[in-house]
Amino acid sequence: MGHSPSPGRSTGITVVGGGLAGLTAAITAAEAGARVTLHEAHHTLGGRARTTEGPYAFNDGPHALYRRGPHWHWLRQRGLLGPLANPPLREAARFRFHHGGELRRTPPAGLFALARRSAEQAPTDVDFLTWATDRAGRATARVAAHYVAVALFHHDPGALSAAFVQERLRRAAALPPEARYPAGGWGRLSERMAGHAWNLGVRIETSSRVETLPDGPVVVATSLDAARRLLKDDGLRWPGGRTLLVDLVLRTHRGDPFVVSDLDAPGWLERFTAQDPSLAPAGEQLVQGQFPIGPDTPRAEALARAEHLLDLGFPGWRDRTVLRREALANGRTGAVDPPGTTWRDRPRIDRGGSGIFLAGDQVAAPGVLSETAFTSGITAASLALKALAGVATGGA
Repeated sequence: MGHSPSPGRSTGITVVGGGLAGLTAAITAAEAGARVTLHEAHHTLGGRARTTEGPYAFNDGPHALYRRGPHWHWLRQRGLLGPLANPPLREAARFRFHHGGELRRTPPAGLFALARRSAEQAPTDVDFLTWATDRAGRATARVAAHYVAVALFHHDPGALSAAFVQERLRRAAALPPEARYPAGGWGRLSERMAGHAWNLGVRIETSSRVETLPDGPVVVATSLDAARRLLKDDGLRWPGGRTLLVDLVLRTHRGDPFVVSDLDAPGWLERFTAQDPSLAPAGEQLVQGQFPIGPDTPRAEALARAEHLLDLGFPGWRDRTVLRREALANGRTGAVDPPGTTWRDRPRIDRGGSGIFLAGDQVAAPGVLSETAFTSGITAASLALKALAGVATGGA
């Protein structure tokens, strides 16, 4: 349970939420000399960047760190990037595409030609499918929309803003690939961030659910749903995706692919032990996938697509399964921007002079996937520091 400091007394900055956004905010504020207390309702830090403890190190769904993002440099400057696991060339060559009902070694030629267009060429107020069809034809536009679902976790990327989708398509299809993988799973990254925060003097309280906001500037770095309940603000809403997450441990088979990208419908399977064998014991491999579905689509439909893709890419997988688990992620995979909107239209970080600031992956900050959490965490902390300085000097 969170505590409430004495009314009227500035006690530093409070951060609610110990995921990537909260840890980034806490580090930023502490580096500037503020006293920071971080509350995390869960018994461990990391949020969606948690990794299960061995012998199988599952992330909360497929995760990758894009090396051109602003958080890459922020982490490296602080020595927090840590060792990275990247697939050897022989594994990268095992990339497969499900197209026309078959597995193929190469995608349709127009996919990467379309992906090379800059996001600045794509309009905000037109949906991606319409814009891409005008430039590459209907078939290529649909393939591109399905491919980019790996960076969206959304069942219909073609219906979203063209500018929003094109930025993600360009980065997801970049050559050489931008994706990198923290060795040992994303939990190792959040552990390094937590250790750095601790060394800076951040007071970290886990299993500490805040129900009443304390005095002083507060950074609310939770999911948007949790922030809406905590702040009693029904306006804190923004669309996201709904995705079936599938985790499998399979006995190793030499012919298994590294990635299977579904181009006939949004879907993705990735063998994470291809780049990081430490995620599972010898002789076993860890496969994670995500299969987006619409808000009213039965979970069974996504599961059927997942199993069909597994049948094609991982023959005999049922007999080789050591461990299997599934989860439905609803609104837990970041914001998506419909036509006519940008990240600037999402819930604001500064809640209007109240000393409350939002951070997370569904708020008004730029970036792809976890980059939004990092960017908003830095911005929220900077605003909280200004608010704290105003309190200390008696200003507004």
